Amino acid sequence: MAGPEIIWQPHPGSQQQFMSCPIYEALYEGTRGPGKTDALLMDFAQHCGSGFGPHWRGVLFRETYPQLADVVAKSKRVFFRAFPGIKFNAGDFVWNWPTGEQLYFRHMRVADDYWNYHGHEYPWIGWEELTNWPDIQCYDSMKACSRASYPGMPRKYRSTANPYGVGHAWVKQYFIDPAPRGVVIRDGGMPRVRITGFYFENKTLMVSDPDYVIKLQSIADENKRKAWLGADWNIVSGGMFDGTWREEVHVLKPFAIPPQWRIDRSFDWGSSAPFSVGWWAVSDGTEVVIGVDDEGQPLKRAFPRGTLFRIAEWYGWSGKANEGCRMLASEIARGIKAKEVEMGLAGRVQAGPADSAIFDTQNGVCIADDFARGGIRWERADKSPGSRRNGWERVREYLAAGLEHPMEKPGLFVFDTCRHFIRTVPSLPRDKKDPDDVDTAAEDHVGDEVRYRVLMPARVTSVQTLVM
Repeated sequence: MAGPEIIWQPHPGSQQQFMSCPIYEALYEGTRGPGKTDALLMDFAQHCGSGFGPHWRGVLFRETYPQLADVVAKSKRVFFRAFPGIKFNAGDFVWNWPTGEQLYFRHMRVADDYWNYHGHEYPWIGWEELTNWPDIQCYDSMKACSRASYPGMPRKYRSTANPYGVGHAWVKQYFIDPAPRGVVIRDGGMPRVRITGFYFENKTLMVSDPDYVIKLQSIADENKRKAWLGADWNIVSGGMFDGTWREEVHVLKPFAIPPQWRIDRSFDWGSSAPFSVGWWAVSDGTEVVIGVDDEGQPLKRAFPRGTLFRIAEWYGWSGKANEGCRMLASEIARGIKAKEVEMGLAGRVQAGPADSAIFDTQNGVCIADDFARGGIRWERADKSPGSRRNGWERVREYLAAGLEHPMEKPGLFVFDTCRHFIRTVPSLPRDKKDPDDVDTAAEDHVGDEVRYRVLMPARVTSVQTLVM
């Protein structure tokens, strides 16, 4: 406010909800256009001049400095008018209020950048376009700086995001999946909540740019349209499996695997990063009962020979996206054997492909030997030149085959118990520099293990059934 003139005020709805939200950790997500960036800036600014003085300090992050240009421009349009005497230090990217408050604009690209802020105190920390970060590590690490010694002052951890982008999967897993919009998530840590905004709430935008919605509707990419026009988080984000994945087709309820079908497993090694084990059944073309129809009768279906079914998985993570649990190979081997006993598959599972890194010998020892001593053997995955691109294209071919009716080629299906496949693989983004590859900054561990499996050479079972 400056005299009787209203410089800026939140639109009724999501902007008001975000700025008045009492929950420590809040994400402002939704469509394009509701004014998320403005609300993020003003969420900090609303407490300036409230008597906290230099104790009220904030830092707003984007992944790179060039990305901060738009945030700086938006802040200048409001701050200079709303706060007489305020100064912007262009060299240090910081706003200085005449009453002592400060808002820093900073970039953080990797988790180690945290050490530039270790020991700092910021009662307000903001993240613009959270899905630009490939994993939660940067976001999580700065919580150590979310503190202040001044009593009675708000502590806020704030962020904005649209569906889509390299970090789509982890943001969805952390903020979207645990609870509906507006419902506080309480899972043992600090409470968090998401607030959803829609373009039609922004009356200023609707008047100044009446064609804005038409522009969003004209976006050729169906997933971007769903994300940016409908705030839809259940999309294939980023492109690698655009047009080939449909959850309602590819995800099946578990069914009994015929005894003559081959079952094997694939593996992607990780310690500080997650490891992934996938169990696969391979159709020999015989008919199976995959459920019941509307009248309660058995629903039978025959799949082309060589069709892959991901029937189980084990994802070795800490519970945080892209963070491993640091288990030893011997522990993983024992866990695999225990799970196969539990699933009734003991002695039936054949060796499948594993990350070739486990076969590398260091000081006369290799990880594959540790597995072998634990009774688990692997084959070396195909990591020849071009295998990454070939593998992703092969996965696309398998998924696309599953969309055909009737199916003529082997497809790939997933049991609905394989939650980490469903969470991470469909949303894998393409690499911006190499569109035929996946962005390796994404949570791609299950994807890599799947890629190893589809590139596995054909096998023949004891009953001379061709399998893939």
